[in-house]
Amino acid sequence: MDFATSVRTCFAKYVDFSGRARRSEFWWFVLFTAIVGIVASVVDTALGTDYDVRQGGLVNTLASLVLVLPQLAVGARRLHDIGRSGWWQLLGIIPVIGWIFLLVWFCTDSRRRDNQYGPSPKQEPGTYEPPTPPPPYGSGSDGS
Repeated sequence: MDFATSVRTCFAKYVDFSGRARRSEFWWFVLFTAIVGIVASVVDTALGTDYDVRQGGLVNTLASLVLVLPQLAVGARRLHDIGRSGWWQLLGIIPVIGWIFLLVWFCTDSRRRDNQYGPSPKQEPGTYEPPTPPPPYGSGSDGS
């Protein structure tokens, strides 16, 4: 998934906390929010609407409010991809330790094809093949 597709997807699913998101979707959107934050800070400084150097300004505050729901939604979908509940994002409240856990989980690749949150987003649509069941007991070639 490329940058533009990721941003479009995250805004299209801005309140969709179900399903799964690939790492690329999550990290491209993180980059987008960082760029928006930097641009908003520059605009605040240029317009003179900044509160102070540490807290940002009016444009930065409005940009953060617009992006908070899409950020939470894509974070929840990213955690779903590794089989965790989106509620684990609350670990971000815990300074340093919570952020470390979240960073590791956001960087973790999904190892399972499907989980309780849906099919893997890595699969192409329409290419899902259910796993073949093992042969019934006693039908082996050993004569049993």
